[in-house]
Parts: sequence; C-alpha cells; structure tokens
Amino acid sequence: MEDATPSRTALGVARMRALHQFSPQAGLFRDPYAIAILGEAAPAAQELEQEDERGRLMRLFVTARARFAEDWLAVAVRRGVRQLVVLGAGLDTFSLRNPYPDLGVFEVDHPATQAWKRNCMADSGLAEPPVTRFVPVDFERQSLAAELDAAGLRSTEPSFFIWLGVVPYLTREAIFGTLSWIAAIPGSEVVFDYSEPAENRDAAGRAALAYHAARVASVGEPWISFFVPAELTKSLTELGFDEIEDIQSGDIAARFSGAPKAMTSNSGGHIIRARRTA
Repeated sequence: MEDATPSRTALGVARMRALHQFSPQAGLFRDPYAIAILGEAAPAAQELEQEDERGRLMRLFVTARARFAEDWLAVAVRRGVRQLVVLGAGLDTFSLRNPYPDLGVFEVDHPATQAWKRNCMADSGLAEPPVTRFVPVDFERQSLAAELDAAGLRSTEPSFFIWLGVVPYLTREAIFGTLSWIAAIPGSEVVFDYSEPAENRDAAGRAALAYHAARVASVGEPWISFFVPAELTKSLTELGFDEIEDIQSGDIAARFSGAPKAMTSNSGGHIIRARRTA
C-alpha cells in the first residue's frame, strides 16, 4: 500500500461484508452499516449472482471472523473489559453498532486508510461515535503503544484487540512486536486471523492461496507472513498468552448453525484468540 493511498484490500473486505447482507447466510453476521458506509461504492444484490465459489468462501470467512471476534468481545465485556482496540480497522463498523455504552473504542489504521474511512462516514451522513477515538498508525514505522497511550488508552487496564485481515500483510517483526506488547498487559485478549503456508496445504488449498495471493499482490498489498499452527501457538505461549483458541476455516460451520456446509473445507485460513489471564 502506498503511503498516501488508502488500502485497496480494505475496500474489498468492506464490499464483501456489504454483499453478505443480501445473501442467504446474512444471519451469520448482520451489519446494518456495511452498505451505507460505502456510499456509491456499495455492491448491488445482483452481484451475488456473479460470485464464484472462491469468492463466496472468502466472503463467508471474512464475515465469520468478524462474528467470532464480536462474540468473544461480548464475553470479555461481561468479564469487565472496558477498552476495545480495532487494529487495521478499515471500514469496520463496530463503533457505529457498539451496544456497550461504557466500552471505549480505539480505531487504529494506516493514516491514509483512516482518513478515507472518516471521509466515507461523513459522505454517508454517519456521525463519528463520541466514544470512539481514531488513532493513525503505520505498524511498520510507528510505536503502537506510544500512539495509543497518547490517544488515552489506559495501558494498565485490560483491553480487547480485534486484528482482522492485517497480519498476513505485515512482517513477522511487526506482528510479534504488537503481540508482545498486548501480552504484557494482564487480562488483555487479541483475535486475529492468519494463513498457513503453501507447503502445509493440500492441492485445493494451494490453488486457493495462489489465487487470492495473486489478487492482493496485484493491487500492491502482498501477503508476506504465514504461520504453521503449532509453531504459532508455541510462540504465543512463550509471549505470555495462556488461553489460546485456534479455529481453522473448516471448523467454522460446526460453530454456527446455518453456516453452509461448503465451509467445512479447510482452506488454510485460521481465526485465533489469545488471552493472558493473569
């Protein structure tokens, strides 16, 4: 992604979330603002008819990971967590749908992408929520901790971090730097997604990886980091996380009633939750 250009893949994800609202599986993740925030860039219902199988499975994975993250957030709020940090927020709309009056929301994203989002909201007539703070950060060049501290995050209190659709685009140094900082805050929790490398996949999984990797690379936002599940779990444990749940794409259908059987195929994508309990 160019420094002065908003993320093209963030737009793609937002369009998938919007298109999902027209689909038979809309109940998996309902988002009343997904279409509105896109304005003229929003998809029409008819686009579902042109969706191929790879596109459908990616859309379902994108919406399922958001559903998992917000379900886990609800548990954390019941436990007493009062700070949410959305890392690489893109056009995420949780801050507009936030059902928790005392949950402070910090949206972190690349400066160009965040400015674009705020313009999208203004153009769509969507008011910025008063409990949301926008924090522009370049993960590869700036200190996440310092920028959030300046924005008012209480770093001695637990926070819930949602980090979706970002990790594959970052270097391992940036990824583990962020995870190490989160793990240093007792009671904090992070949800993120990742992909397994090609050598860990079957033929269908390798084909899917090649297809999607080529698409994101073509817009200048290549995937550069992949993880082997057991090795990642070991690394998270070494950082201090002591409660880890890793869900591969093929297990999503088993978690949600009404999820299509096609989601039982393991594509190499994972959704993971890691918490430091003490």
